[in-house]
Amino acid sequence: MDHQLFADLYDAHARAVHAHALRMTADRAGAEDIVSLTFLEAWRLRESLDQVANQRAWLFGIATNVIRNTRRAARRHREAMGRLPPPDTVPDVADAVVSRITDTTRAAAALAALSRLRRTDREVLLLYVWSGLSHEEVAQACGVPAGTVRSRLSRARARLHRLTAAHLAERAASRTAREGTL
Repeated sequence: MDHQLFADLYDAHARAVHAHALRMTADRAGAEDIVSLTFLEAWRLRESLDQVANQRAWLFGIATNVIRNTRRAARRHREAMGRLPPPDTVPDVADAVVSRITDTTRAAAALAALSRLRRTDREVLLLYVWSGLSHEEVAQACGVPAGTVRSRLSRARARLHRLTAAHLAERAASRTAREGTL
C-alpha cells in the first residue's frame, strides 16, 4: 500500500475513529492518543488491508483493541505503583536554596577579591587550594622556595578574607539602599 492510499484512509476515517475513542474513554487527550495508536497499528498491518471488506469496521476493531491494551497497561501501572512503599516525606528545600544563594554570593565575592590579589599570591593560592598541590609542589611550579610559598599563602588567605568580607559588606549595603528606595 502506498503512502497516498493510507493518507486517504486516514482522511476518510480519522474523525469517526476519534469519535469512537472519545465515546469509549470520555477523555479528549486519551482519544487523540488512541487515534494515533490506531493508525500506527493500521500502518503496521497495512499489507492485510487488501483482504478487509469494511475499512471503517477494521479501524474500529483496531481502536477497540488499542483501548483495551491502554486500559490494561494503565491498570497494571496503578497496581505496580500501589505495591511500592509509600514515599518518604519530602524535605523542605528552602534551607538548601538559601544556603546555595549564600554560597553563590560568597563565591562571587571570593572571585572578585581573588582578582585583587597580587599575581604571585593569587598563583600560589590557586595552585595550593584549587589545584590541590602541596607546598613543595607549588614551590616547584613557581620556582620559589617552600618557605616563600607558605608566606605568600598566608598573606593571600588573610587578604582574600578581608577583601571578601568587604565585598560582601558593600553588596549588603547597596541592597539595603535599593530596598529603602523601593
